[in-house]
Amino acid sequence: MVPPVQRDQAHTLRRLHDGTGLLTAAAMRKLDENLAWYRALPAEDRSWVGLVAQAGISSFITWFSDPSTPPHGASEIFAAAPPELTRSISLQHTLQLVRLVVEVVEEHSDRLAAPGAERDLREAVLRYSREVAFSAAEVYARAAEVRGAWDARLEALVVDALVRGDQDDALRSRVAALGWTGHGTTLVLVGTTVDPLDDVRISELRRATRRSADDALVGIQRDRLVVVLGGEGDLRAAATSLLPRFGPGPVVIGPAVPSLDEAGRSASAALAGLAAAPAWPTAPRPVLADDLLPERVLVGDQVARRTLVEQAYRPLVAAGGSLLETLAAHVEHGRSLEAAARVLYVHPNTVRYRLRKVAEVTGWDPLDAREAYVLQTALALGRLTPATTP
Repeated sequence: MVPPVQRDQAHTLRRLHDGTGLLTAAAMRKLDENLAWYRALPAEDRSWVGLVAQAGISSFITWFSDPSTPPHGASEIFAAAPPELTRSISLQHTLQLVRLVVEVVEEHSDRLAAPGAERDLREAVLRYSREVAFSAAEVYARAAEVRGAWDARLEALVVDALVRGDQDDALRSRVAALGWTGHGTTLVLVGTTVDPLDDVRISELRRATRRSADDALVGIQRDRLVVVLGGEGDLRAAATSLLPRFGPGPVVIGPAVPSLDEAGRSASAALAGLAAAPAWPTAPRPVLADDLLPERVLVGDQVARRTLVEQAYRPLVAAGGSLLETLAAHVEHGRSLEAAARVLYVHPNTVRYRLRKVAEVTGWDPLDAREAYVLQTALALGRLTPATTP
């Protein structure tokens, strides 16, 4: 003879099987009525959520037939939907979905349970929903881990492309997928990595860069660290705040450019500066790539060469008068005002006045030792450059 408890459970199970469509329809109505985030989803995602809800109900009924077995977890329930659904609905939304299905079963327990077994059905669905809620956290943790690994690989590809100066629609799409907003200017800073840079440090580095600026990308190329920053704030200050994340040695900040499309120019200058920085051992840290123009010329950077000629030598030629002659006398005679004055047959105050004009025209002060070296390099390059060279 079948015990009454088993008979009631078998009766309830038949009713649950017969009422699957009823429960699913009721759950979908409740979703639409109670959850604003569900109504805001695209039609395709709403259909996937519906399949997940239906799978959850079916999974509960399967488990109810033998409660001694472990309940199916959220991973089995979510198997009916694509992995991308975890991007559309959050863990909090999933838990709301679980609670809603519980409410639906409870509301229909009087119709679905065998007479006298209503309490048993409600307790069963609460036990099952608790297990699903716990396993849902695991689903989202795994999805986040996979998404993080995918984003890291995509980010590395994007940074490599930016360093090479590549620009195409595919790159723009990849940057958008990484959440780059594109507001404000962009700059690139480069330096060495901390050795060893394990997964934990890499994750912390990425979090730190994202806190420092509106937009941030990180590329690790062997022992070299490349960081791309973007936004409307002070990007140089943001770059300086990241210094502790770099390894020993120079850290070079490329010039700010209007957009990510021109980030290759900033990256090229920063990388050339990193290669040239050992020639200026007392350089500040971080150092601007534009402050390393003479050293970049020494390592063959043609952009630095053109910049010095165009921004220092040619403006002095265009200014006319005796500025170029005075600068040459000053740098070629030990940066002595008196020696330059004797060569030029003028008073030292005249030399001082002309050098101030040189600073106004070029932006570099000949009375400063470092900037005098920049101007001396520009003077030599200008003499070697034909006047017709653009």
